[in-house]
Amino acid sequence: MDLKHMTLGIEFGSTRIKAVLIDERHVPAASGSFDWENRLEDGIWTYSLEEVHRGLQACYADLARDVREKYGVPLTEVGALGVSGMMHGYLPFDRDGKALTAFRTWRNTITGEAAERLTERFGFNIPQRWSVAHLYQAMLNGEEHLPRLDHLTTLAGYIHWRLTGEKVMGAGEAAGMFPIDSATLDFEAGMVEKFDALIAGKGYSWRFRDVFPKVLAAGQDAGRLTEAGALLLDPTGTLRPGIPLAPPEGDAGTGMAATNSVAVGTGNVSAGTSDFAMVVVDRPLGVHREIDMVTTPDGATVAMVHCNNCTSDINAWVDLFAEFAGAVGAETDKNRLYTLLFQKALEGEPDCGGLLSYNYFSGEGVTDLDAGRPVFARLPSAKLTLANFMRTHLLSALATLKIGLDILTGEEKVRIDTLYGHGGYFKTPGVGQRMLSAAVGAPVSVMETAGEGGPYGMALLAAYLLRKEPGETLPDYLSQKVFAGAKVVSLTADQSDIAGFEAFLERYRRALPVERAAVETMEEA
Repeated sequence: MDLKHMTLGIEFGSTRIKAVLIDERHVPAASGSFDWENRLEDGIWTYSLEEVHRGLQACYADLARDVREKYGVPLTEVGALGVSGMMHGYLPFDRDGKALTAFRTWRNTITGEAAERLTERFGFNIPQRWSVAHLYQAMLNGEEHLPRLDHLTTLAGYIHWRLTGEKVMGAGEAAGMFPIDSATLDFEAGMVEKFDALIAGKGYSWRFRDVFPKVLAAGQDAGRLTEAGALLLDPTGTLRPGIPLAPPEGDAGTGMAATNSVAVGTGNVSAGTSDFAMVVVDRPLGVHREIDMVTTPDGATVAMVHCNNCTSDINAWVDLFAEFAGAVGAETDKNRLYTLLFQKALEGEPDCGGLLSYNYFSGEGVTDLDAGRPVFARLPSAKLTLANFMRTHLLSALATLKIGLDILTGEEKVRIDTLYGHGGYFKTPGVGQRMLSAAVGAPVSVMETAGEGGPYGMALLAAYLLRKEPGETLPDYLSQKVFAGAKVVSLTADQSDIAGFEAFLERYRRALPVERAAVETMEEA
């Protein structure tokens, strides 16, 4: 194998850091991973930077081991690499590179006042998880670190900075920090002026452009791996410096790349710890609190419905079933258990037989909740079967997403020609795909690489940097050189599934006060 023809994508997901190495045919050749989990500390969902570094190194070491075992060679170099991560959040640093606060992740719903004020001032929806909302909320709170602020970034941008020394951001990820102008491929100039005017009297020595990163489109040079960066990634010293890096991206952008959903009319749903739908549009949309306007990695306008909660509650129940299996002496492989339980959901009644659940581990902006409490409820007459129980949790994972998508396709009349699914929710063939098709009332396609997800998409963006021809666009590269012969499985839910989801969603909407009451009355210890 020729490592110079390989490209590497590393993605920091919510529950796993994963690396995927692909060959010149864009086929996964090796992978590595590291499992981790966010923590709620002092009311903030966070990961420590020490764990970020440890997880990066463990993931890379696992990849290097896989390369040695499969090909008998050390992983000394690659043609190009890129880093992606869960979008948005808040990572501020001083001029010495010291973190000024704990990492505030996308999962936090603590910036409601700032998001509301900025949305009104800009005439543009600013979600709570966006970096500028966190920054402005810190100002409203009078946080003492702000006078020392030197630069602000996201998790992907932080790792990229540590690997290259460059304070840059891919367009898709930058669009989760502050609104992007797709024409200039930069932060929207008029809104930058409004933001600077908003903070002018606060006594800070910096302005917007001083602290936000430089925006780069897919395919642009984003720096090279330094000696210090190579040692951070691989402390053994085997990896050589000098490797070119693609602009750092968010998991939304890599999901679009991984599913060839970067052209107008295409869309994808990424479903894991969180879930979000991304649809590339050809016009500006109205301002909706439930819909974010972001971009593809090459700057095209995207309408995004983002939900903070998806599979965490499913994972908790699977863990409980695994514990029960162990208690009765029937221990089973966790992956097999997931497959069994997901397939069981297909036997459930289309409307889940009167069962109901809310999968809210954290707050949810679409339904206007600043905190979450997982809730399972049922009518006395409900049919409590394992099939109905599992189907309830699979539909609950998509219910909030469906509420946002109804605004996109109903009020805004957005056309979706192609919808792809990827992420852990779709790992069991045909199950998550059928549930999503029931939710959207349209065909859903899954590619054979769907299980690789975001890190595969990041590796493709690195390949685009390495191999693009003059004038070749990202949509053309992906369509003609990556996915032209891809194996795609499409599925359409039947009318009973679609009607069942609608009935479930109506029950879900009516009972939202139950979830609100749980948030108000059940306090964390």
